Amino acid sequence: MANRGLVTALTAVGAAQLLKMPLYYAKTGEWDVRKMAGSGGMPSAHSSGVTALAVYTATKYGVKTPEFAISAMLGIIVMYDAMNIRRHAGEIAVQVNDLDEDVERLAGDHPGIFHKRRRERLKESLGHLPREVAAGSLLGAVFGFIGAITACRNK
Repeated sequence: MANRGLVTALTAVGAAQLLKMPLYYAKTGEWDVRKMAGSGGMPSAHSSGVTALAVYTATKYGVKTPEFAISAMLGIIVMYDAMNIRRHAGEIAVQVNDLDEDVERLAGDHPGIFHKRRRERLKESLGHLPREVAAGSLLGAVFGFIGAITACRNK
């Protein structure tokens, strides 16, 4: 028998990843299949998964249980990381990726050798804006609640 909480959380992650492509299209007018596999963007798949697990656990076992405490703390850590540490790392990556070109411009040698032989760029879309985390959390809460209700009915 499958672990219903894990299946619920993974389903929420998958749903969030699938939603990234049409939401990106709605925002930019461009289809980008890579959005379904990448990190960052709207909605946060990480937030969706951890929220689904916490809501599933709260609904099925109650909020006074160690299971809920563990899933809630995991969710808090993951969402904090997504909005702060990973987002700031992405912002730093943007600056690092532009650094060689900026130095060449300052030196009056643009486009120079560094610009022409650019190395692999650092990944810039790592974290999330608070609204992306909130949207992922709302999506995850829906999946968590539905997963717990269907688990109780199938007993």
